[in-house]
Amino acid sequence: MNFEEEIRAHRDLDGFLGRATILLDETAASLDDVLKRMLHHVGQDSNSSEPSCNFEEVMSLLFTDAGAQEVNDKSQSFVFFDDVHLLSETIQGVTATATGIQYQQSWLCILCNVKYLQRRHVCISRLERPQNWGENCCEVRYVILILAPLKMKSTKTAMELGRTFATLFSDISFRQKLLETRTQVEFKEALVLQMHQLRATNQPPTVLGKEETDPRSHKPLQCKDFLKAGRGIYEDFRRRLPFYPSDFTDGIVGSNKTLLKYMTTAIFLYIAILLPAIAFGSLNDESTRGEIDVRKTIIGQSIGGVIYSLFAGSPLVIPLTTAPLAIFISVIRGICDDYNLDFPAFYACIGLWNCLFLILAGIFNVSLLMKLFKRSTEEVIALFISIAFVVDAVKGTFKIFYRYYQAPTLANSSMAAFPAAADLLRGNGSEAAASFAVGGLPGSVIQCTRERPVLCLLLMLGTLWMGYTLYQFKRSPFLHAKVREVLSDCALPISVLLFSFIGSYVFSDIELPVFKVHNRPVFKVAPFERLSAMNVVSAMGLGFLLALLIFIDQNIVVSLTNAPENRLLKGTAYHWDLMLSGLINILMSVMGLPWMHAAFPHSTLHVRQLAFVEQRVEGGHLYETIVQVKETRLTSLTANIFIGVSVLLLPLPLQWIPKPVLYGLFLYIALTSIDGNQMCDRMALLLKEQTSYPPTHYIRKVPQRKIHFFTFLQMMQLLILCTFGMYPIPYMKMIFPLLMVMLIPIRNNVLPHIIEAKYLDIMDAQHM
Repeated sequence: MNFEEEIRAHRDLDGFLGRATILLDETAASLDDVLKRMLHHVGQDSNSSEPSCNFEEVMSLLFTDAGAQEVNDKSQSFVFFDDVHLLSETIQGVTATATGIQYQQSWLCILCNVKYLQRRHVCISRLERPQNWGENCCEVRYVILILAPLKMKSTKTAMELGRTFATLFSDISFRQKLLETRTQVEFKEALVLQMHQLRATNQPPTVLGKEETDPRSHKPLQCKDFLKAGRGIYEDFRRRLPFYPSDFTDGIVGSNKTLLKYMTTAIFLYIAILLPAIAFGSLNDESTRGEIDVRKTIIGQSIGGVIYSLFAGSPLVIPLTTAPLAIFISVIRGICDDYNLDFPAFYACIGLWNCLFLILAGIFNVSLLMKLFKRSTEEVIALFISIAFVVDAVKGTFKIFYRYYQAPTLANSSMAAFPAAADLLRGNGSEAAASFAVGGLPGSVIQCTRERPVLCLLLMLGTLWMGYTLYQFKRSPFLHAKVREVLSDCALPISVLLFSFIGSYVFSDIELPVFKVHNRPVFKVAPFERLSAMNVVSAMGLGFLLALLIFIDQNIVVSLTNAPENRLLKGTAYHWDLMLSGLINILMSVMGLPWMHAAFPHSTLHVRQLAFVEQRVEGGHLYETIVQVKETRLTSLTANIFIGVSVLLLPLPLQWIPKPVLYGLFLYIALTSIDGNQMCDRMALLLKEQTSYPPTHYIRKVPQRKIHFFTFLQMMQLLILCTFGMYPIPYMKMIFPLLMVMLIPIRNNVLPHIIEAKYLDIMDAQHM
């Protein structure tokens, strides 16, 4: 219903919102029981008494019962009875998207025209938990009952009044707000507020923009767009500044407080950021021989994270030093060793060139190139990052097994002290005698024992299992819904703390690998005077490649975070965020701290932690739809502040977190990040029988052979990325950013000649 044009909608809401019967947290499970309770409350309402109406008869009018109809099946030679019990008249919402239509299954409006009624009645019931009442009604949470006299003016019928209330409930964000109300007064206030919002005429959209420099707009890309210096940053500020105060007050001030969700999200971010910082800091420590260590990585993460949380246009994006950056740093160290260059100075010089290119890209709107990135290209790169986490975990575990999973041996210095045991271990005796001899030795002289790598493997897999099990716990029927949500939000912290305790305390007699901590000064300005002019010029090429890597990763992560299915309302700031990354990395470069940029999948996981979801069932498959996301700066700001404080916890108790637990964290992040990745879903189709295919939009609209062929081409692109990005030859990794850029012409110019463009567009469409 159009509230701007139809006057009846205004009058219906004015007349019925105040005196509508509201039932909250209804416990009845069946539709019949719910309707009986609603009719009972309507009949008991003193403001709307109907002495001549029998509400038991109204109950029978709500359904169309064919009764027991005899049906003959001649082919089988038997008779059975078919009892049809259906609602007579209903209104249900349907959402039309680029991928098809979807029923709004969380609400149902039931209409009934009753002969003996004197006036119209409205009753709204919010169920305690979603109920499954049949096809397209699998997750019903709200029931709206409309009763009207049989003879009414055409604009006052049950259908017209039902259209009014159905328009209110068709807004998915509004339904989430109603779930947060606790009393009938709050429920009615939410209805009145929604009415005023629908009444507003010529209201500008909530998301400001789709301006000419917004990469998400459908405006064709033109060369002159790159010549409007500063235009993109100006529009980013104009789009985001009006919402800046609300970034700190949403969920804190007002009726819809979400303090518990903020707390669990901040704890999740603290663990999800701190542990990768420790892991990549340890990796940088090994590759740079202590020039960039764990302490520097944690401090750099805190400083850059706080700056980004306060000033970024996309506050839900999480900046982090990543695996590709760690690989880049190791290559730079190798170049310095080969050409006898000072590493801190050359590192800083490359970083400053990189920052210059990033700042220029932000000023000249280069992020508009994101228009050329399709969903399939973004998913290939995102899946590569997830695979990189898995590879890091597997490589770390393999090193542990390679070093320790051997027959027990003694350290060289212990051979002389224990000659008898050393003689037995060399094979001069029985295996039982050797085992007995080793068992009597102190653990400090035993170099290799097999229980150490086995325990490491169990800790890694246990961290993954516990984290993912708790992450999925919100879909289980156990405990209360709020408890399930808290356990799911805290899955990662619980898993890390539990298995760190098991590894460091329960098995304290087994020495586990931990990261190193140095007592070197953290803040030290790079000695640029040690570089020649030729060194500075040569650093420009490496700086450009680094800027290309950060540009692609930064913009893809911002795009994935602001995907339409996430329903973020405050707008984006691609150009300003890119420039801010350049400004932050100036400080990182000069002080010898690790570079950082928007990280996947931490940013999308942050969105998921702050999201409220609504479930629906389609074709027997359960889907989750994001209803609303609390867009706040407080969670990432709090997490990064506590990460800075964590420097005081070095070396203990942070060294109580064994490396295998860090590897388990990597596996957890990789596994949870593929949730919603359409490429992974299509890869799974290759292993499924056709009868179990989900009813997704591309299954309905694209031939199966085309789907599998497109998936195969994506897998080939992913394989090439993995080959160049993870191959042990260092200099091959330097051209990895160029390969990511090459994915753009492959998708836009090559694939349309192999698969029809219309099918490619369907498979690249967003499924909301």
